[in-house]
Amino acid sequence: MPVNRRIVLAERPQGMPTPETFRLEEGPVPTPGPDQVLLRTVWLSLDPYMRGRMSAAKSYAQPVEIGDVMVGGTVCEVVQSNAEGFGPGDLVLAQTGWQEYAVAGLKAVQKLDPGAFPPSLALGTLGMPGLTAYVGLLDIGEPRNGETVVVSAAAGAVGSVVGQIARIKGCRAVGIAGGKDKCDYVTGTLGFDACVDYKAPDFMQRLKEACPGGIDVYFDNVGGDVADACMALLNNFARVPVCGRIANYNDTELPPGPNRVPQLMGLVLTRRLKVQGFIVSDRWHRMADFHHDMGGWLRDGRIKYREDVVEGLEKAPEAFIGLLQGRNFGKLLVRVGPDRT
Repeated sequence: MPVNRRIVLAERPQGMPTPETFRLEEGPVPTPGPDQVLLRTVWLSLDPYMRGRMSAAKSYAQPVEIGDVMVGGTVCEVVQSNAEGFGPGDLVLAQTGWQEYAVAGLKAVQKLDPGAFPPSLALGTLGMPGLTAYVGLLDIGEPRNGETVVVSAAAGAVGSVVGQIARIKGCRAVGIAGGKDKCDYVTGTLGFDACVDYKAPDFMQRLKEACPGGIDVYFDNVGGDVADACMALLNNFARVPVCGRIANYNDTELPPGPNRVPQLMGLVLTRRLKVQGFIVSDRWHRMADFHHDMGGWLRDGRIKYREDVVEGLEKAPEAFIGLLQGRNFGKLLVRVGPDRT
């Protein structure tokens, strides 16, 4: 009989997670109850928000408890079904986390059509990261034809979509990414107008040259020095959707001075900026519009994507640590098992 391998949170990390933060366990495969399905994980999504779930600090979502399975979006195959409308072999979108098998109720799964798009896209461009880009840019960034949109982590799952939607909306898209290969991909494959390497010693000067007319929308995925550089170039009435702060996720104390809050608030006032944080789970009501638009853009070839695939559940901790260090290139996924048994 198969066993259920799962990765649990072994300890709360102080700073950057380490391999000791996680523990691989084995146990029996669960049995589905009434109106439940037994699922076998095919794809596991790794995303930056998971770092926040490792902390016990108050946040918008409950933390993962010590000894519990790490949370995460998954694409799974139905192995056994006690639920009407689902049968063995169906592929579903779920939130079963870092494990090979799980049971779920009807309200916790969404059937996928593997003939429409590759199922893994439900965890990337057609899933939560894509929706994050869509609502963050369109609802908060409100891009207008001819404006300049800058996005950090431009080669990642969210940033790559932000810039492509900006181009579709008639904007000039400028990406910020780490290294020549990523910047070449952003401009060459994704079609951004420019991409600036934040690791370059003259990063600030290059950013100014890439945005000669200033910045109208800055989609912030990383925070830190990159955000500071972009804030200085914001135009009057610029919009800043704040999506992530990965540069600060592993901080154990406030960064050293100087205190830039007065400077930032001065810019907010005098340039009449809109700076708004958002959590994608507050925007599920936009899913139908998102699927309609994104599906059409994908079919028309107007949106391109890249997946960074790691093989095997046991590789998830190492891959996740690499994600926090910027080592992934594209949407990071773990192939936990084959598409079909």
